[in-house]
Amino acid sequence: MRGGPARDRAGPLFVDPASCGRAGRSIGGRPRRLAGERVIEVESVLLILVLVLIGLGVAASSGLRIVRQYERGLVFRFGRVHGAPRQPGLSVIIPGVDHMRKVNMQIVTLPIPGQDGITRDNVTVRVDAVVYFKVIDPVQAVVSVENYRYAVGQVAQTSLRSIIGKSDLDSLLSNREELNQGLELMIDSPAVGWGIHIERVEIKEVSLPEAMKRAMSRQAEAERERRGRVISAEGELQASEKLSQAAGRMADTPGALQLRLLETVVEVAAEKNSTLVLPFPVELLRFLESNTSKDSEGGQALRQAVEGARDAVESLERGSGSGTEEAAGTGSPGRQTAGAGGTAEGAGGAASTGDPVEQR
Repeated sequence: MRGGPARDRAGPLFVDPASCGRAGRSIGGRPRRLAGERVIEVESVLLILVLVLIGLGVAASSGLRIVRQYERGLVFRFGRVHGAPRQPGLSVIIPGVDHMRKVNMQIVTLPIPGQDGITRDNVTVRVDAVVYFKVIDPVQAVVSVENYRYAVGQVAQTSLRSIIGKSDLDSLLSNREELNQGLELMIDSPAVGWGIHIERVEIKEVSLPEAMKRAMSRQAEAERERRGRVISAEGELQASEKLSQAAGRMADTPGALQLRLLETVVEVAAEKNSTLVLPFPVELLRFLESNTSKDSEGGQALRQAVEGARDAVESLERGSGSGTEEAAGTGSPGRQTAGAGGTAEGAGGAASTGDPVEQR
């Protein structure tokens, strides 16, 4: 009886294995569960950090802007222009708050469609041109006008039609440089307020109706013919002046005239012609007439011969053209030539012998 309670207080000597197994599992499972929960928490934190870093990277990349060398970046913050235009390079903006608009600063080539109009001298033409411009103020180019390209094109078209109405056809064809300058000033005046500078305006082509082209061609041909006639007349005038000078010099020196006559005879003889025509010296007849006595019978005969020869020469000079045509019509030119030669020969014989009747 004594030993029973003592043994009860000391504990049982025999322990059930099943009960010991259940107790062991309950005591050793709690630390394992705590370690697994800690691993899960660490993984969750790492995942959150990775997501945060990815979000920060996306946000940072969306806030980076690259402005090229020929561009300027205009930043709008809550709809208003913020700061000066960004220069070329890397620029940072606040995502969701800032918005950047890039403006091209290069020279822009803008073709103007052909415009139909009536010139000051009532000629219908079609003119097309090209405009070269660039942006000098990005803020004004974006804020002041909705689409500066379209605005410049419309102003250029209206200005071109105005220039056509103020100019005549000759100015459009020949004075294009002045028209280009006037057109440039007309377009540049409103474009300055938009932050646009007009570099240059060029008229490309002036199209005319076909009827006008033909008329201009005829006019140009007539003008060329007129110039040719003027040049020919000027040449004849200069030649006549030279001939007049030569005649004056030959008149001063009679020997030169005789020398020229001999040269002409030699040139004609060199052509091997069967007929040789020599000029009759009318001055010689006048000299003989003036130096012959009027009272003598021989002088009267000589005077009659001289007058007859003079009349024959004058009639030959007046009717040389008509005589040639008649000779061609009748087919007997040799007979007329012989008659003229006989008259001249008779006059010469009368002058030398003083008996024109017998010589004839």
